[in-house]
Amino acid sequence: MGKWTALNAVFLVAGTCIGGGMLALPVAAGVGGYFPSMFWLAITWLLMTASSLLLLEANLWMAEGEHVISMAKRFLGPIGQAISWILYLYICYASLVSYAAGGGRLLQIQIPMPKELAILIFAVVLTLVIYLGTKILGRINTIFFLGMMGAYVLLVGLGIEEVQHHLLMRSGTWFTSTFAIPLLLTSFSHQTMVPSLTPYLKKNGKLLRRAIVWGTAIAFLVYALWLTLVLGIVPIEGKTGLIEAYVQGVPTTQFVTEHVQGAFLGPIVHFFSFFAIVTSFFGIALGLFDFLSDGLRIPETGLGKIALGMLVLIPVLFFASFYERAFLVAMETTGGIGDSALNGIIPILMVWVGRYHLGYKSEWSLPGGRPLLTLLLLAFTSILVWEAVMLSTNIVLNSLVG
Repeated sequence: MGKWTALNAVFLVAGTCIGGGMLALPVAAGVGGYFPSMFWLAITWLLMTASSLLLLEANLWMAEGEHVISMAKRFLGPIGQAISWILYLYICYASLVSYAAGGGRLLQIQIPMPKELAILIFAVVLTLVIYLGTKILGRINTIFFLGMMGAYVLLVGLGIEEVQHHLLMRSGTWFTSTFAIPLLLTSFSHQTMVPSLTPYLKKNGKLLRRAIVWGTAIAFLVYALWLTLVLGIVPIEGKTGLIEAYVQGVPTTQFVTEHVQGAFLGPIVHFFSFFAIVTSFFGIALGLFDFLSDGLRIPETGLGKIALGMLVLIPVLFFASFYERAFLVAMETTGGIGDSALNGIIPILMVWVGRYHLGYKSEWSLPGGRPLLTLLLLAFTSILVWEAVMLSTNIVLNSLVG
């Protein structure tokens, strides 16, 4: 297996993580303050990396090409399989809707056109790349990932001089910062495409673990610098502040350019954001493509491949085009509900059943045994409950206001 194949896998993981979260995260994290947000960023990174390694352990017990539905059926039975169906479709479609809406908006900035047309061009072209196969996808994704990182280096290099330290030192509250945890989970979400990486790297456990650890580590470093940059440039209040971005449901980058002096920083921000969304779309769409093939028993050849492409594309185009706040709403809801349950709780339960009830052995296992699995289960369950409380509270408040 060539070194470029292994490196492409790292870029697929990192690129899947570094997507819509880049645009929505500063909006959600800004109100809580810089230092609390950085703390929770580190915690959610560790949680999502651990859960991904557990999902990989369970997937390596399966035959090559088997995805989450086959895994859930074996380890969690019919009920677990049904829950996995619902959660997987929810998190993937919600994420793709957010990326298509955000990508279409950024495309509009560069080339004036109707919103629906921008979303159509963005989603159709990227879905066609998925249709061409994993090898071609890996190479194209690497090109976009390297372009994204090049824009990111320029962005940090030029933007660091624009950072105002008093904005970073603004006192926040730890309680308020917890509202960003669901979106932080989404920012490291990549587990839906882990089963697709397994055949790509020929079930090489060592390379697969490296792809996950290195990919999420790259994402963590990129997010940490990005938060520093945006929260140090864009104020909380004002017509072009973070709160207004949240109210309007728009990416942070639309307001970054209002607060910088450098003539080249604005265009670089837009290019970087566009590349980030493209690489994330690739990873999520690839996972959904293989998931539907496994769950519906549709072969990834001929008419089956076309049908799978339509199943991915059509719902995304509809909701991204006609749901105005699709970008932030989709990102907000997938974190606490989708990621904590599908990408957190379910992989833990799969490994628990596989290790301690079915007696499966692994070449390598995440250290810590039952105590670590219990701790991770409590953490993801707490996030799930917290998101449910926040959603129910919002529903009650909205009904009272209405």
